[in-house]
Amino acid sequence: MRIAVAGTSSHASVDAEMRRLQEKRQKDQIRDVILLLSHPEIVTIGRRSVKDGVEVPDQYRTIEVDRGGGITWHGPGQIVIYPIIKWARIGESAVNVVIHRLEQWAIKALAHVGIEAHRDERMQGIWVDGSKIGSIGLAFMKWVSRHGMTLNLATPLGRVEGITGCGLDAGTTTSLSALGYEVEQTEIIDALVSTVEATLHRKLEAELCLEGEPPWDVLAPLD
Repeated sequence: MRIAVAGTSSHASVDAEMRRLQEKRQKDQIRDVILLLSHPEIVTIGRRSVKDGVEVPDQYRTIEVDRGGGITWHGPGQIVIYPIIKWARIGESAVNVVIHRLEQWAIKALAHVGIEAHRDERMQGIWVDGSKIGSIGLAFMKWVSRHGMTLNLATPLGRVEGITGCGLDAGTTTSLSALGYEVEQTEIIDALVSTVEATLHRKLEAELCLEGEPPWDVLAPLD
Protein backbone atom coordinates (compact mmCIF):
# COMPACT_ATOMS: atom_id res chain seq x y z
CA MET A 1 0.00 0.00 0.00
CA ARG A 2 0.92 3.65 -0.25
CA ILE A 3 0.31 6.61 2.05
CA ALA A 4 -0.18 9.93 0.28
CA VAL A 5 0.10 13.14 2.32
CA ALA A 6 -1.55 16.27 0.96
CA GLY A 7 -2.17 19.72 2.36
CA THR A 8 -5.59 21.37 2.49
CA SER A 9 -7.92 20.43 -0.36
CA SER A 10 -11.60 21.08 -0.94
CA HIS A 11 -14.01 18.37 0.13
CA ALA A 12 -15.66 18.30 -3.31
CA SER A 13 -12.43 17.70 -5.19
CA VAL A 14 -11.24 15.02 -2.78
CA ASP A 15 -14.62 13.29 -2.85
CA ALA A 16 -14.39 13.04 -6.64
CA GLU A 17 -10.82 11.75 -6.36
CA MET A 18 -11.85 9.10 -3.83
CA ARG A 19 -14.55 7.85 -6.20
CA ARG A 20 -12.01 7.66 -9.04
CA LEU A 21 -9.48 5.79 -6.91
CA GLN A 22 -12.10 3.48 -5.42
CA GLU A 23 -13.19 2.36 -8.89
CA LYS A 24 -9.58 1.81 -9.98
CA ARG A 25 -8.79 -0.16 -6.82
CA GLN A 26 -11.89 -2.30 -7.30
CA LYS A 27 -10.56 -3.19 -10.78
CA ASP A 28 -7.02 -3.79 -9.37
CA GLN A 29 -5.66 -0.92 -11.47
CA ILE A 30 -3.95 0.63 -8.42
CA ARG A 31 -2.65 -0.55 -5.07
CA ASP A 32 -4.26 0.27 -1.73
CA VAL A 33 -3.73 3.95 -0.93
CA ILE A 34 -4.42 6.04 2.17
CA LEU A 35 -4.88 9.80 1.84
CA LEU A 36 -3.89 12.08 4.74
CA LEU A 37 -5.06 15.68 4.36
CA SER A 38 -7.22 18.53 5.67
CA HIS A 39 -10.30 20.36 4.40
CA PRO A 40 -11.53 23.96 4.65
CA GLU A 41 -14.40 24.07 7.14
CA ILE A 42 -17.43 22.02 6.12
CA VAL A 43 -19.84 19.71 7.93
CA THR A 44 -20.63 16.43 6.20
CA ILE A 45 -23.97 14.77 6.86
CA GLY A 46 -24.00 10.98 6.61
CA ARG A 47 -26.89 8.71 5.76
CA ARG A 48 -27.90 8.11 9.38
CA SER A 49 -28.26 11.83 10.12
CA VAL A 50 -30.19 12.41 6.89
CA LYS A 51 -32.58 9.60 7.87
CA ASP A 52 -33.00 10.99 11.40
CA GLY A 53 -33.54 14.55 10.15
CA VAL A 54 -30.65 15.95 12.22
CA GLU A 55 -30.21 19.70 11.68
CA VAL A 56 -26.90 21.57 11.66
CA PRO A 57 -26.74 25.21 12.88
CA ASP A 58 -27.00 27.80 10.10
CA GLN A 59 -23.46 29.12 10.67
CA TYR A 60 -21.95 25.93 9.24
CA ARG A 61 -21.62 25.08 5.56
CA THR A 62 -22.90 21.54 5.00
CA ILE A 63 -22.97 18.79 2.39
CA GLU A 64 -24.71 15.41 2.34
CA VAL A 65 -22.43 12.40 1.74
CA ASP A 66 -23.03 8.72 1.07
CA ARG A 67 -20.99 7.26 3.94
CA GLY A 68 -22.22 5.60 7.08
CA GLY A 69 -22.26 7.54 10.33
CA GLY A 70 -23.75 10.87 11.26
CA ILE A 71 -22.53 14.46 11.29
CA THR A 72 -18.80 15.15 11.00
CA TRP A 73 -17.05 18.52 11.21
CA HIS A 74 -14.05 19.13 8.95
CA GLY A 75 -11.72 22.08 9.09
CA PRO A 76 -8.36 23.51 10.18
CA GLY A 77 -6.48 21.65 12.88
CA GLN A 78 -7.87 18.28 11.81
CA ILE A 79 -6.30 15.34 9.96
CA VAL A 80 -8.62 13.43 7.65
CA ILE A 81 -7.65 9.84 6.86
CA TYR A 82 -9.20 8.34 3.72
CA PRO A 83 -8.36 4.63 3.16
CA ILE A 84 -8.96 3.43 -0.41
CA ILE A 85 -8.34 -0.18 0.55
CA LYS A 86 -9.60 -3.51 -0.77
CA TRP A 87 -10.60 -5.43 2.35
CA ALA A 88 -10.44 -8.91 0.83
CA ARG A 89 -8.16 -10.74 3.24
CA ILE A 90 -9.09 -13.41 5.77
CA GLY A 91 -10.92 -11.90 8.73
CA GLU A 92 -11.88 -8.67 6.95
CA SER A 93 -15.33 -9.65 5.69
CA ALA A 94 -17.36 -7.49 8.11
CA VAL A 95 -17.75 -3.72 8.29
CA ASN A 96 -17.30 -3.62 12.07
CA VAL A 97 -13.98 -5.46 11.73
CA VAL A 98 -12.72 -2.83 9.28
CA ILE A 99 -13.91 0.01 11.51
CA HIS A 100 -12.26 -1.50 14.60
CA ARG A 101 -9.01 -1.98 12.71
CA LEU A 102 -8.94 1.67 11.63
CA GLU A 103 -9.81 2.77 15.16
CA GLN A 104 -7.00 0.64 16.54
CA TRP A 105 -4.59 2.23 14.08
CA ALA A 106 -5.45 5.70 15.34
CA ILE A 107 -5.28 4.56 18.98
CA LYS A 108 -1.83 3.04 18.43
CA ALA A 109 -0.59 6.15 16.60
CA LEU A 110 -1.74 8.40 19.46
CA ALA A 111 -0.02 6.11 21.96
CA HIS A 112 3.12 6.58 19.87
CA VAL A 113 3.08 10.29 20.84
CA GLY A 114 2.12 9.67 24.47
CA ILE A 115 -1.66 10.10 24.28
CA GLU A 116 -3.88 7.33 25.66
CA ALA A 117 -6.93 6.92 23.41
CA HIS A 118 -9.72 4.38 23.56
CA ARG A 119 -13.04 3.25 22.12
CA ASP A 120 -16.32 4.14 23.83
CA GLU A 121 -19.64 2.29 23.83
CA ARG A 122 -21.51 5.56 23.19
CA MET A 123 -20.31 5.76 19.59
CA GLN A 124 -17.66 4.43 17.25
CA GLY A 125 -14.65 6.68 16.82
CA ILE A 126 -11.58 7.75 18.79
CA TRP A 127 -11.98 8.90 22.38
CA VAL A 128 -9.56 10.57 24.82
CA ASP A 129 -10.39 11.29 28.48
CA GLY A 130 -14.06 10.53 27.84
CA SER A 131 -14.35 12.96 24.93
CA LYS A 132 -14.61 12.10 21.26
CA ILE A 133 -11.71 13.47 19.19
CA GLY A 134 -12.14 11.37 16.06
CA SER A 135 -15.02 10.16 13.90
CA ILE A 136 -15.25 7.31 11.42
CA GLY A 137 -17.66 6.55 8.59
CA LEU A 138 -17.11 4.51 5.43
CA ALA A 139 -18.70 3.68 2.10
CA PHE A 140 -17.87 0.46 0.27
CA MET A 141 -17.91 -0.72 -3.34
CA LYS A 142 -17.21 -4.47 -3.60
CA TRP A 143 -15.28 -4.23 -0.31
CA VAL A 144 -13.15 -1.28 -1.36
CA SER A 145 -13.56 1.50 1.20
CA ARG A 146 -14.03 5.21 0.65
CA HIS A 147 -14.48 8.10 3.12
CA GLY A 148 -12.76 7.38 6.43
CA MET A 149 -11.64 8.82 9.75
CA THR A 150 -10.86 12.18 11.36
CA LEU A 151 -8.53 13.21 14.18
CA ASN A 152 -9.13 16.60 15.80
CA LEU A 153 -5.77 18.00 16.91
CA ALA A 154 -6.15 21.77 17.35
CA THR A 155 -9.45 22.84 15.82
CA PRO A 156 -10.77 26.42 16.20
CA LEU A 157 -12.29 26.85 19.65
CA GLY A 158 -15.99 26.10 19.71
CA ARG A 159 -16.43 24.99 16.10
CA VAL A 160 -16.39 21.21 16.38
CA GLU A 161 -17.93 21.50 19.86
CA GLY A 162 -20.92 23.33 18.36
CA ILE A 163 -22.04 20.28 16.39
CA THR A 164 -24.49 17.92 18.11
CA GLY A 165 -26.45 14.92 16.96
CA CYS A 166 -26.48 11.12 17.04
CA GLY A 167 -27.29 11.14 20.75
CA LEU A 168 -24.17 12.98 21.96
CA ASP A 169 -24.37 16.15 24.01
CA ALA A 170 -22.87 19.40 22.73
CA GLY A 171 -19.16 19.54 23.51
CA THR A 172 -18.70 15.76 23.69
CA THR A 173 -16.82 15.92 20.41
CA THR A 174 -13.78 18.16 20.80
CA SER A 175 -10.06 18.35 20.00
CA LEU A 176 -6.85 17.26 21.66
CA SER A 177 -5.82 20.88 22.24
CA ALA A 178 -9.08 21.61 24.07
CA LEU A 179 -8.28 18.65 26.33
CA GLY A 180 -4.84 20.05 27.08
CA TYR A 181 -2.77 17.94 24.66
CA GLU A 182 -0.43 19.79 22.33
CA VAL A 183 0.80 17.74 19.40
CA GLU A 184 1.98 18.81 15.97
CA GLN A 185 0.28 17.52 12.85
CA THR A 186 3.60 16.25 11.52
CA GLU A 187 4.06 14.18 14.70
CA ILE A 188 0.70 12.47 14.21
CA ILE A 189 1.36 11.83 10.53
CA ASP A 190 4.73 10.27 11.39
CA ALA A 191 3.04 8.15 14.05
CA LEU A 192 0.35 7.00 11.62
CA VAL A 193 3.02 6.02 9.09
CA SER A 194 5.04 4.19 11.77
CA THR A 195 2.10 2.10 13.00
CA VAL A 196 0.12 1.42 9.82
CA GLU A 197 1.76 -1.87 8.84
CA ALA A 198 1.25 -3.47 12.25
CA THR A 199 -2.44 -2.58 12.48
CA LEU A 200 -3.68 -2.81 8.88
CA HIS A 201 -1.47 -5.83 8.04
CA ARG A 202 -0.24 -4.48 4.74
CA LYS A 203 3.27 -3.62 3.65
CA LEU A 204 3.90 0.10 3.25
CA GLU A 205 5.54 0.50 -0.12
CA ALA A 206 5.90 4.28 -0.28
CA GLU A 207 4.98 7.58 1.34
CA LEU A 208 4.08 10.20 -1.25
CA CYS A 209 3.69 13.98 -0.96
CA LEU A 210 0.85 15.44 -3.02
CA GLU A 211 0.66 19.04 -4.19
CA GLY A 212 -2.30 21.11 -5.30
CA GLU A 213 -5.89 20.00 -5.71
CA PRO A 214 -6.81 16.57 -7.10
CA PRO A 215 -6.86 14.69 -9.36
CA TRP A 216 -3.45 13.43 -8.31
CA ASP A 217 -2.06 11.58 -11.31
CA VAL A 218 0.78 10.07 -9.28
CA LEU A 219 -1.76 7.82 -7.55
CA ALA A 220 -3.23 6.33 -10.71
CA PRO A 221 -0.48 4.14 -12.27
CA LEU A 222 0.10 0.59 -11.07
CA ASP A 223 3.85 0.37 -11.63
